[in-house]
Amino acid sequence: MKSLPLVCTLFFSTICATLHAQVIEFEQNGLRYQTLTKNGLTVMFTSLPTNLKNYEVLQVAVSNGSSIPWTVKPEDFIIRRKDGISLTPMPPRQVVDRMLDRAGRGEVIKLVQTYELGLYGLARLNSPSGYEKRRQAALAEVGSARLKAAAAASAVIYVNTKLMPGQSTDGAIFYPLNGRSSMSGSLIVHAAGEVFEFETLLPLPSDIP
Repeated sequence: MKSLPLVCTLFFSTICATLHAQVIEFEQNGLRYQTLTKNGLTVMFTSLPTNLKNYEVLQVAVSNGSSIPWTVKPEDFIIRRKDGISLTPMPPRQVVDRMLDRAGRGEVIKLVQTYELGLYGLARLNSPSGYEKRRQAALAEVGSARLKAAAAASAVIYVNTKLMPGQSTDGAIFYPLNGRSSMSGSLIVHAAGEVFEFETLLPLPSDIP
């Protein structure tokens, strides 16, 4: 596992502790990130450039720097579009079923590769429930190459997570567009007894296939 780079250390420790109510933006590996800390909980996200049709995908990471446990669920992340429409995430099990049933193998592979590019560029904190641990557990339980690909894809998805003090997790959250072309607006996150609000980020033009 790669060591934690300076940018991630700063955003999850000193800077987040001192500027806990301020949204911080940065770019890493061609992806634009925003991060915000409230009540000791740090939420970070970016929009993933994917070729999955009819979905917008966010890569999120959550770190608990408080002294008490916090549970963070996919449904805590709501997109409020500029036209006033709210988008709620698809349940993790439904995402897996639809992705493996309707998405082509190439689309799933690209999703996993894009997710790993952003994640490994930032490296990992103390993440006992994050993507890498989920992937290793899933791959240990299957034998065929096809099932391994499916297991890796399902490991990407963010699931309900109880974070103990000092722990972090990560995952992808899927939003069905239902015929809409974009989810531009605000990301509202209800967690740690607080409301986190960000402007949603679109992929950089160079990242769009």
